[in-house]
Amino acid sequence: MENYSVDRYRQLCAQVAQAASAAGRGPGAVRLMGVTKTVPAEKVNAYIDAGLDLIGENRVQEFLDKYPTYHKQGLEIHFIGQLQRNKVKYIVDKVHMIESVDSLELAREISKRCAAIGKKMDVLIEVNIGGEASKGGILPGKLTEFLTEISSFSGLRVAGLMAIPPISEDIAVQKHYFDEMYKLFVDIKDKKIDNVFMETLSMGMSGDFQAAIACGSTQVRLGRTLFGARD
Repeated sequence: MENYSVDRYRQLCAQVAQAASAAGRGPGAVRLMGVTKTVPAEKVNAYIDAGLDLIGENRVQEFLDKYPTYHKQGLEIHFIGQLQRNKVKYIVDKVHMIESVDSLELAREISKRCAAIGKKMDVLIEVNIGGEASKGGILPGKLTEFLTEISSFSGLRVAGLMAIPPISEDIAVQKHYFDEMYKLFVDIKDKKIDNVFMETLSMGMSGDFQAAIACGSTQVRLGRTLFGARD
């Protein structure tokens, strides 16, 4: 497994860097996140030892079970799944960022829990860029209003945006949604809202990460293509 993890990780790092270069961006412009849902801790650790320094966790209980055994030196952990307010207290002391903020109530709870432990949590706002009823996220037209409302929350800091567009194998369709996200990202940055910093644009997964990078993504979330098919 160790050789596989080293080879696969390096291969994907090269693909990410190549896509960034093709878009006229530097080799360090895009971060590779390993999405660890259902991946055993020992397998994740093999990749961490191979150089993976950013992982994304989807499920609170699974994360809590695996967290004690992770090789945490130099490791950055983001929570990327849908997060219930009553679970926030279990993770705020363990993660570096929460990427799936999609409601005022959740933002308020994160801020409250972080303020209580003297922490300011970096968060990404999830945008429902395709307007899909089956997905969470803030609708694009409501984003500025939402950001203005949460900008005063002392226990969090808005570090950027994330989105999972409608699934399509058509690159033109993929790029349409990624372009729309990038426009939002730039527009919000230009508004200079207090406590809102557009540093991270998290979009692109195993099936579309190269299109996302071409459109301005700064972070791609790779699960299957990095770790192999899930058990």
